[in-house]
Amino acid sequence: MFDNLTSRLTQTLRNLRGSGRLSEENIKETMREVRMALLEADVALPVVREFVDHVKARAVGKEVTESLTPGQALVKVVHDELISLMGEANEELNLAATPPAVVMMAGLQGAGKTTSVGKLARWLKETKKKSVMVVSADVYRPAAIQQLQTLAGEVGVEFFPSSGDQNPVDIARGAIDAARKKYIDVVLIDTAGRLHIDEEMMGEIKRLHAAVNPVETLFVVDAMTGQDAANTAKAFGDALPLTGVILTKTDGDARGGAALSVRQITGKPIKFMGVGEKSTALEPFHPDRVASRILDMGDVLSLVEEVQQKVDHKQAMKMAEKLKKGKGFDLEDFRDQLRQLQNLGGVHALMDKLPGMANVPEAARNQVNDKEFNKLEAIINSMTPKERQRPDIIKGSRKKRIATGSGTQVQDVNRLLKQFTQMQKMMKKMSKGGLSKMMRGLGGLPGMKGKLPPGMPF
Repeated sequence: MFDNLTSRLTQTLRNLRGSGRLSEENIKETMREVRMALLEADVALPVVREFVDHVKARAVGKEVTESLTPGQALVKVVHDELISLMGEANEELNLAATPPAVVMMAGLQGAGKTTSVGKLARWLKETKKKSVMVVSADVYRPAAIQQLQTLAGEVGVEFFPSSGDQNPVDIARGAIDAARKKYIDVVLIDTAGRLHIDEEMMGEIKRLHAAVNPVETLFVVDAMTGQDAANTAKAFGDALPLTGVILTKTDGDARGGAALSVRQITGKPIKFMGVGEKSTALEPFHPDRVASRILDMGDVLSLVEEVQQKVDHKQAMKMAEKLKKGKGFDLEDFRDQLRQLQNLGGVHALMDKLPGMANVPEAARNQVNDKEFNKLEAIINSMTPKERQRPDIIKGSRKKRIATGSGTQVQDVNRLLKQFTQMQKMMKKMSKGGLSKMMRGLGGLPGMKGKLPPGMPF
C-alpha cells in the first residue's frame, strides 16, 4: 500500500532535507510536487487542496523557517498534517453496551463485507477475548450465507443460520435473541450489498438499522476504488449514522487515495484495514503509523504487535534453547520459520512496515514472491525425517526423488538447499550473540522499550 505515493513524496522531501534554509520558491516547488503526488495517488481534489494549504501555511511559519534543519522540520509538518488528515489516533470499536453489542456492516457488493465480518469476528475473539456470533441478512445471495458459515467455522465463532426466503429484519432480531440466550458478547450482522447505490437498498438497510439499533455501523469499502471509495462512503453516511469505516484490499492498492480521503470527506474514522486474504489479515487503523509508512519511516510498533500476537512463542523459545545448546538449525526448523513468516502475512507485509523500503529498487521488491513459501514447504515435506535433520546427505538421486514428490524441479531443490545454508550460517551467528547488539539498539528506539516480543531467538 502507498508504494507510488511513498516513492514520490520521499523523493520530493529528500531534496529538501539537506537544505540550509527554505525560501518561498523552494517551498512552492515542493508543494507543487506534493500536490501532484497526492493527485496521482487518487486522493480527492478538495482533500488535496486543503492538505496543501495547511502544510504551506505551517511551512512559512516560525517552526520551519527558524529551525536549525528546516528541511527536516518541513517533513515533520507533512507527517503531522497526514496524521490530522486521517484522524489523529486509532478509534476503537465502542462495545460498551448491554450484551450482546450489535455491530452492523454495510457496503456495496464485492467490497469484501462478508470476508471482513469473518476477520473482525476473529479479531474480537483473539484480541478482545469476546464471544462472537455472526449472521447474514443478505437474502439475495445464498452463497454469501454459505460463505459466512464457512468463515465462522474457520475462525471458531457462533453462526446463526438464515435463508433467502426470510425477512432481513426477522433474521437480525432472531440472531440477537439467540445471542442473548447464549450470553454472547457481540453480534456481527452482514447486510446485503448492491452493484451500485439505489433507493431500494438504502430503504432496506435503514429499516434494518432502525430495528436492531447497533452500537457500531461500519461501512466496508474497497481501497482500490480510490476517491470513489470516499464518495460511496459519503452516500452511505448521508443515509445511515455510520460510526466508522473498514478499508479492504489495501494490500493490492499501491496508491492509497482512499485512506487519505475517506476521513476528510465523510467525517467518519477508518477503524480497520484489510491487509490480505487470510482471516488474520485485519489491522486496526492507526493514522500516526500509516503516516510514518507513507513517508517511508516504517511502522515498527505494528510489526512488534503482530509478532506478539501471531508468532508461536513456545516454538520460538524451543528453537532459541536448541540454538543455545549448539544443536544446530535443520530443515524442520527452517520449515517452522517459513510458517511463522506466513503467519505474519509474508515478506511483503513485513517490508511494508520496515523503514527505508522506498530506497530498495522496485525490481528487487518485485522479486519477493510469497507464493514461493508454499513451494519450499512442499519440497521439505517430500524429504524423509533423516534428510530434514541431515541435509548434507541430500545428493543426486535423493534430489530427483524429492523434486518428483513435491512437483518441482531439481533446480528448485538446489535453490532451497542454498537458501537453507545461508539461513543456517545466520542462525549460527545469532546463537553466538551476533545480533544481540542490534536487538538492544532496536529496543532502545522511542516507544519500543520493553516491547520486543518474548521468545525471539536473539
